[in-house]
Amino acid sequence: MFVSNFFLVTQFTFPIMETRTNNKEFVFFVISAIFVALMIWSSITLQINAQSITMEFNETLFQNPLKIDNKYFPLEPGTTMIYNGTSEDGEPTRDVFVVSNDTKEILGISTRVIHDDAYVKNELEESTDDWFAQDDNGNVWYMGEYTTDLTEDGSHDGSWEGGKKGAMPGIIMEAMPRNGDTYDQEVAKDVAEDKGTILSLNEKVCVPYGCFSNVIKTKDINPLEPDIVENKYFAQDIGYIKGEMVKGGSEVETLVQINGIDKSYSSNRN
Repeated sequence: MFVSNFFLVTQFTFPIMETRTNNKEFVFFVISAIFVALMIWSSITLQINAQSITMEFNETLFQNPLKIDNKYFPLEPGTTMIYNGTSEDGEPTRDVFVVSNDTKEILGISTRVIHDDAYVKNELEESTDDWFAQDDNGNVWYMGEYTTDLTEDGSHDGSWEGGKKGAMPGIIMEAMPRNGDTYDQEVAKDVAEDKGTILSLNEKVCVPYGCFSNVIKTKDINPLEPDIVENKYFAQDIGYIKGEMVKGGSEVETLVQINGIDKSYSSNRN
């Protein structure tokens, strides 16, 4: 594309220059040609570095949706992942992420139920059931969530389910992540609209549970809360290991413990 457009520019420019004898005009046309070429190259580079991924959800591509073995987001039933952190106010937080044996059918697909409880100063403040499924290509889909905010009289605001009220599943982890990929994680208009962008595929990250290499780093945003940006980190054979607010807050959480997992499963743990 760059070569062909540059050729067209020069084809148009140089015949004109041949009819000119004024050196200033000659220089002007040369500079113009170079400028246009650089603009085209810049446009191509931006497109390459920021690829927007639009995956069409296809119910027929889920022959074994409960086998979620994506290396950056594996969900083995019986596994409990515990995260400690601090809130924006500096208060201690704890998040308990339980991969259950429970399932829920969404859009005709069996999904894995994850029980996620969030504590602040050892008080349960939010309890959520998340639903995930993996397609035949290895992509892990976020099928919805049912959340209960105990600080707001049991409010279920933010809950959504694929196939209901216009909501559709989103991608939580690609089968073949690429640097620069941007994708919808939640597709529920005016309710949940999180988007993720892969910033790096080779981070080195240490958390209380261990140190990891070849970690994926993402930038997560929500158009409903444009002033908030979060970075998340995913380790091979483990999944989510760290999250930190980099704009709009100071919350951070890190993986401290995994229960019910075969230690040989954590092959990338250093």
